[in-house]
Amino acid sequence: MEKIKMTTPLVEMDGDEMTRVLWDMIKTRLILPFVELKTEYYDLGLLHRNETEDRVTSDAANAAKKYGVGVKCATITPNAQRMEEYPQLTKMWKSPNGTIRSILDGTVFRTPIVLPFIKPAVRNWKKPITIARHAYGDVYKAVDLETEEPGTATLTFRGVSGREQSVTVQSVDGPAVFQGQHNKESSIRSFARSCFQYAIDTRQDLWFSTKDTIAKVYDGVFKRIFEEEYRSTYRAQFEALGLTYFYTLIDDAVARVIRSEGGYIWACKNYDGDVMSDMVSTAFGSLAMMTSVLVSPDGTMEFEAAHGTVTRHYYRYLKGEQTSTNPMATIFAWSGALRRRGALDQLPDLVRFGEALESASLETLSAGIMTKDLAGLADDGFPVRAVTSGEFLDAIAIRLREKLA
Repeated sequence: MEKIKMTTPLVEMDGDEMTRVLWDMIKTRLILPFVELKTEYYDLGLLHRNETEDRVTSDAANAAKKYGVGVKCATITPNAQRMEEYPQLTKMWKSPNGTIRSILDGTVFRTPIVLPFIKPAVRNWKKPITIARHAYGDVYKAVDLETEEPGTATLTFRGVSGREQSVTVQSVDGPAVFQGQHNKESSIRSFARSCFQYAIDTRQDLWFSTKDTIAKVYDGVFKRIFEEEYRSTYRAQFEALGLTYFYTLIDDAVARVIRSEGGYIWACKNYDGDVMSDMVSTAFGSLAMMTSVLVSPDGTMEFEAAHGTVTRHYYRYLKGEQTSTNPMATIFAWSGALRRRGALDQLPDLVRFGEALESASLETLSAGIMTKDLAGLADDGFPVRAVTSGEFLDAIAIRLREKLA
């Protein structure tokens, strides 16, 4: 069959370990046979980030802003253990996701892929819960300081006017650690607008939660801005569509989420969203079944899987073993990016390809062909055949070819 043509490239960000292996397998078996793929390629593998002193990450993010669509593989964020594992590293480089999100701003929307034959661990959940995660600042742009003696830490802001504001963080009687974090009103406002607009587009209620009873100023600003945006811009549209927006404390939100049926957007600050998206995806079945898209105020979208690099499977792969690693979230990252590229460039065939890729993947699972992580979660009596990653992708490719033919 004739391959589908692209007019504008999307930005391809390669990654690390087992997800890097799956990345190539997905392209080779599910995309390149059907699409004349045009990408601007950036290698965000840990060692290449080290070689470029992490400039490649910023370059990739700026390219995504230029072309409007990016697709990213999972990457390693090095810690002390990784520094020992990779002795060539010259620095404990920051999270690539954090760098990209700082440049693109916007909001990360994470939604589980729900399967009828896998019941959520929370028995009353009937509909997907979408986590809207603020993608800028807080602990991900924080600075840390460790001290060895008694003393006092202060936080000082010096404005361009020369005016200074200063507060005492804490006086300590011995060794201590300190952390300073920030956020920008412009980014918080973009976060709020993205959440309200996404709720309108998807016809879902919007919940927002922080801890303003403790962080009265910091979290209080988030609460105030969301309320301002709702009242000034979105309230009429919400009411016309029968949608609800409400704010509650993060601990109360957790209790409400567990008791709910799902089917809404839960907006969270950066760290809260990081944690809660993992909780939601795991409770719905598997972290490998969580889609993720970063939506920027200028319309740029970056698609990725919500999970990590699957290190344990990667070391088995290096030994020559066949692994049964779930590629679904990475497949959906590619399908989402191709659909978005097709929509922007008015290429209906490319949009249909993205839809067909997702449909073929879900139909393969419905036929009982799946990786081991899902096979162990399937309902009793549902016929399953646990296969390797390669066998799973091949089964998808057969269905995809039939759909496109």
